Amino acid sequence: MKIISVVGARPNFMKIAPFIRAIEKHNSGDGEKVEHLLVHTGQHYDHQMSQTFFDALNIPPADIHLGVGSGTHAEQVGNTMIAFEKVVMEEKPDWVVVVGDVNATLACSVTAKKLHVKCCHIEAGLRSGDERMPEEINRLVTDRLSNLLLTPDLLSIENLKKEGVEDNRIGFVGNIMIDTLEAQREKAAALSISDVLKENLLLEDANIPAVEEEKYAVMTLHRPSNVDHKDIITALVEFLTREVASDMPLFWPIHPRARKQLEMFGLWDRVVNTPNLVLMRPIGYHDMLRLNMTARLFLTDSGGLQEECTVLGTPCLTLRWNTERPVTLLEHGGASVLVGNNVERIREEYHKAMDRERLAVRPELWDGHTAERCLEAIIKASN
Repeated sequence: MKIISVVGARPNFMKIAPFIRAIEKHNSGDGEKVEHLLVHTGQHYDHQMSQTFFDALNIPPADIHLGVGSGTHAEQVGNTMIAFEKVVMEEKPDWVVVVGDVNATLACSVTAKKLHVKCCHIEAGLRSGDERMPEEINRLVTDRLSNLLLTPDLLSIENLKKEGVEDNRIGFVGNIMIDTLEAQREKAAALSISDVLKENLLLEDANIPAVEEEKYAVMTLHRPSNVDHKDIITALVEFLTREVASDMPLFWPIHPRARKQLEMFGLWDRVVNTPNLVLMRPIGYHDMLRLNMTARLFLTDSGGLQEECTVLGTPCLTLRWNTERPVTLLEHGGASVLVGNNVERIREEYHKAMDRERLAVRPELWDGHTAERCLEAIIKASN
């Protein structure tokens, strides 16, 4: 059997690493061998966003690099389809495996379907209900076209069944990103927080405040809904600098988009000059995991970090009005609360979160063995 798996952007890397290890483990046994090719579309193409994650997670170099690069959604999807079609026609795989919800996921699932190659979507069934998010469109189309839909949780299965997906196309395997967390937890725990800060400072002359475990906050912010509107990002910066940073050190690995908007709206100096607020470069997987392990609070508009906070028990304020990962929410037993970008709501939930105890939660099958179940499901579906 021949499998082509696809990565395009940073969230994919943490999901494909355990899948590759599962194939290597399978091939070390006596059964039929799996031939595997890794295709990197190049959606995240700079070193910090891509190669450092390959190195840190011991992902072998991509067998094929499409070099798609940046562009509009249509440009990325179109250019990926053009390049990936040539790969599929030449390699003639039995399966194309796509993960997550980036543009590469959509483009390669469409290409596989048009060429009559079976497609497996790992992390299927996630829904935010917000079709203004490009990722939601990617999820909907990929799941509609894929032959095998491998879900991370039971809520995702419900979503697929509501959409009329047949039971024989659905497999419940658990969360593959937690495989990576469990595999890398020990390495991350060995890191010193002070070293993580020193090695990732955005501004070399910045002061690093004294840091105590469980007495600092971490934030990531990158979505257009939060950073592209002056009134919204101004209100967020006011809250972060006046309230959070006055309560405890706040570590902010800053996304290039967020920095650009802060500078454009005249907020950069305010952020830079706030005591207790430490600006960091985009950081690697282990450094982020280490910060999350003993953070008092996480503020994020990311998807995967909601899941990591749930397993680690870190109270999480999700700066979005909806989430495709409701299993991470408090009402479903998780660690996250949706707060959007309304500062009054953020403030209210911030104080509640500060009073909450750290409580690690492990949804069903988030056990570090999802990748093995994914490969087993693909092999079974091939017979």
